[in-house]
Amino acid sequence: MSPDFEIINYQRFRPSLVAASRIELLHSGMRWAEGPVYFADGDYLLFSDIPNNCILRWVEGGGVTTYRYPSHFSNGNTRDRQGRLVTCESGSRRITRTEYDGTITTLVDSYEGKRLNSPNDLVVRSDDTIWFTDPPYGILSNYTGDKSESELGANNVFCFDPGTGELNIATGAMVKPNGLAFSPDEKILYVADTGISHQQDGPHHIMAWEVDGKRLKNPRVFADIDPGVSDGFRVDTEGQVWTSAGDGIHCYAPDGELIGKIRFPEVVSNLTFGGRKGSRLFVTTASCLYSVFVGPSGAQLP
Repeated sequence: MSPDFEIINYQRFRPSLVAASRIELLHSGMRWAEGPVYFADGDYLLFSDIPNNCILRWVEGGGVTTYRYPSHFSNGNTRDRQGRLVTCESGSRRITRTEYDGTITTLVDSYEGKRLNSPNDLVVRSDDTIWFTDPPYGILSNYTGDKSESELGANNVFCFDPGTGELNIATGAMVKPNGLAFSPDEKILYVADTGISHQQDGPHHIMAWEVDGKRLKNPRVFADIDPGVSDGFRVDTEGQVWTSAGDGIHCYAPDGELIGKIRFPEVVSNLTFGGRKGSRLFVTTASCLYSVFVGPSGAQLP
């Protein structure tokens, strides 16, 4: 077993580990890597380098090339149910969709006539609705966006219906909503709150919200992240939550118990499931892209 795997609850975490698996360094040199999304039909990975204003493309055996520059300081990426790339752009303060012919469509950039803050991360539900977080990180400085004042004066989780164009505030009750992912049955939306990034005693946890139509209700703290914060995370088919943290990836059982860790040499920013069987974790850290094979597959594999 790799020394990078820390088993906290043997019975619960050991089935999630592949004994012969090792952490693989795939690429380095980014300023802040984020938003990994895997394209199974093309067998490649896209991910953002936010300060360098680009989206990069990794192919097994072919290395990394530039997929899009400039990317308007793209952050989180996912795919819709039709296989198209959907992206959070901190610089343009919008959600975009890349069409089959490569053209870029703006899906949403404002709420009630006011510009969004800086969409951060997003996930697509099986009904095609796009759920995304809108903290102010991209407008706090010129490093990952363009410094500006918030027009909304709030940090929300939104639900956008691309079929009708309707945009709803799912909840406005979080300090700095960040990463998010649905439970396998989509009844729960997990949302990270990384308020501690700019508030000494701020939250550093993942909240579990019940999904009620296009809104969220009955929140509860699912897990406190220590050290670090849950910048990005994914859920596997067993309902386990694999999240970024200050010392690597933490794995939580569906009941919120921390059952194990995979340690990385620098702070993890985000991760996604991919590979031909959906059981390869692709991990972005501050400056690198890694991968590691695990037991379960991702719950949501577009």
